[in-house]
Amino acid sequence: MFFVEAIELEGLGNRSYLAGGRRTAVAVDPPRDIDRVLAAAARRGVAITQVVETHIHNDYVTGGLELARITGAAYRVPAGAHVSFARTAVSDGDTVVIDAELVLAAVATPGHTPHHTAYVLSEAGRPVAAFTGGSLLIGTVGRPDLVEPRLTEQLARAQHASARRLAESLPDETEVLPTHGFGSFCSSAQADGEATTIGKEKAANPALTVEVDTFVAELLAGLEDVPAYYAHMSPANTAGPAPVDLTAPAVADPHDIAARLAAGEWVVDLRNRIAFAEGHVAGSFNFEADGKLATYLAWLIPWGKPVTLLAESAGQLAEAQRELVRVGIDRPAAAATGGPADWLRAGESAASFPRATFAELAGRDRSRIVVLDVRRSSERAEGWIEGSVHIPVHQVHRRIDEVPDGTVWVHCAGGMRAGIAASLLDAAGRDVVAVDDGFDAAAAAGLAIVTEEG
Repeated sequence: MFFVEAIELEGLGNRSYLAGGRRTAVAVDPPRDIDRVLAAAARRGVAITQVVETHIHNDYVTGGLELARITGAAYRVPAGAHVSFARTAVSDGDTVVIDAELVLAAVATPGHTPHHTAYVLSEAGRPVAAFTGGSLLIGTVGRPDLVEPRLTEQLARAQHASARRLAESLPDETEVLPTHGFGSFCSSAQADGEATTIGKEKAANPALTVEVDTFVAELLAGLEDVPAYYAHMSPANTAGPAPVDLTAPAVADPHDIAARLAAGEWVVDLRNRIAFAEGHVAGSFNFEADGKLATYLAWLIPWGKPVTLLAESAGQLAEAQRELVRVGIDRPAAAATGGPADWLRAGESAASFPRATFAELAGRDRSRIVVLDVRRSSERAEGWIEGSVHIPVHQVHRRIDEVPDGTVWVHCAGGMRAGIAASLLDAAGRDVVAVDDGFDAAAAAGLAIVTEEG
């Protein structure tokens, strides 16, 4: 009897998998913090004998090379991926026995990358699961624009063909197990649901229900900005990532924190946005540990800039370190735990700013304030507050000078991104109010909402 265990990477919106039988197993697209995979194998009493990659990842650093080294497993990487380390090159049609009657077969599925490869797990000759990586996702497909702009349309067409190849060659009941699509920006759209099969995708996935020209046009029109840190992920994975170091960083005292801020380093407060607004170290930025920490911090921070982490507990700090190594932010320069009282020098006061709702915004004199919308362009296209300024959250730190004078009421769709942007504006010396409310409440509060159609 076979098993498949998903290993969730919630902050990045990805999944890895461990699959096997009674004695041995394969790890698919493992995360860089491989202890989670090793623990899953230990719980099940299986040895990892195969480690496979569906592609060279653009959104996180893989743990595949290190996992293979530690376990002695064969490391299988698509033959078309040009890497700088020893591996077993995988080509279309290659098979490997996982355990007893469990066989894993490689299926070339270019599109997300030129070399992308899916893996079909069969038991006694019957396909039971397809590890589709960034190819066929739940209700969508992976982005085709992360490799080279001149290849984007070609890869979009290949993505359409690859999805259909899988659908046409596998039984409807075959489980589809993608790596992306659960919040990852590697997905061309977000997954609608947590589980799917080939049959369900045939009925709902545009790659399988729409002809190629329309599919490509709609796919390319819907692509969002690419997170800036993606530019560093593929090179790291191609070179072969180093093992991670999750030991606690050096402890920063109040004088050290102040010195790092004065030197222009990033000091990042991991507490929730409510606590941050109520009191924080002036000049620090707020990236909630419980939000999409790795995605947004790696996206906004100038690559390679030292970062000091402020956490409310040792556990919060450890979890943040774990998330950040997955995107190549390997070692915080320093860290401190507790709260503002522990991080401020004697005589210093905590900085703060107010939070508000859309109803409170509706009651303000709009001629005396600035409304800043930090949602993505696709979100804004569906409707925005009349007269508001639009700067997506990942651009705010570079475009603060473009924000008009006045108190800035900053909002997103729910509050988390507004909290990030408010902290950036506050650190820059602007008067700011964080609108911590769902955008649906804007119209209900009587604010005028306009769209592209007017």
